[in-house]
Amino acid sequence: MTLVAILSGAGISTDSGIPDYRGPGGLWRRDPEAQKLVTYDAYMADPDVRRRSWLMRRDSSTWRAEPNAAHRAVARLEGRSGHAVRVITQNVDGLHQQAGTPERKVLELHGSAHTVVCTRCAARSTMAEALERVAAGAEDPACLACGGILKSATVMFGQHLDPSVLAAAMSIAKASEVFIAVGSTLQVQPAASLVGLAAEHGARLWIVNAEPTPYDALAHEVIREPIGTSLPRLLEQFD
Repeated sequence: MTLVAILSGAGISTDSGIPDYRGPGGLWRRDPEAQKLVTYDAYMADPDVRRRSWLMRRDSSTWRAEPNAAHRAVARLEGRSGHAVRVITQNVDGLHQQAGTPERKVLELHGSAHTVVCTRCAARSTMAEALERVAAGAEDPACLACGGILKSATVMFGQHLDPSVLAAAMSIAKASEVFIAVGSTLQVQPAASLVGLAAEHGARLWIVNAEPTPYDALAHEVIREPIGTSLPRLLEQFD
């Protein structure tokens, strides 16, 4: 049984209506100030940044998004092939799980936008509950358990990845025989380093991304075609 590891970035979700960050029309290029809203030190220090962040979350396209052909192709591969499939995602949208990939087979490197966490007591609750409070007039909703600052349970700029999640991702990369990086610029570390780690341990590497990445030279094949059509076609090879 072949272990197929899929590292997905923001580009896999653009067909679902969720903008990427660093692409030609990416969020950070269109509005560099938006990055401050997901930077931990700025978020914790400035109530105005938090208020703007909650409005950004309230209006996020994530809540209207549905899995697209690429997400569904990954779920089909996991469900019908004789291969072991593991998804390592940089995304926080939950679309792999919504498409049908079992939750236990998806590693969310950067957390989940569907959950909020208290920065003081670590209590967790749903984003839907927090946004209901925002809609009711709470501009910067505090933790109901201790009054601490709430944030999305995602890894902000300036925060480290969960060590246990990163360790699991590294183990998958090392053990994989096929490693497919899709929709990622492969510029954000340590997530991008998983590609090099897989290649070093003998995996055949495919990169599916609109723009060049720092790891293209290591790839068995680089695919520049639209992800919604090219990824399903690629994954059919591994049935």
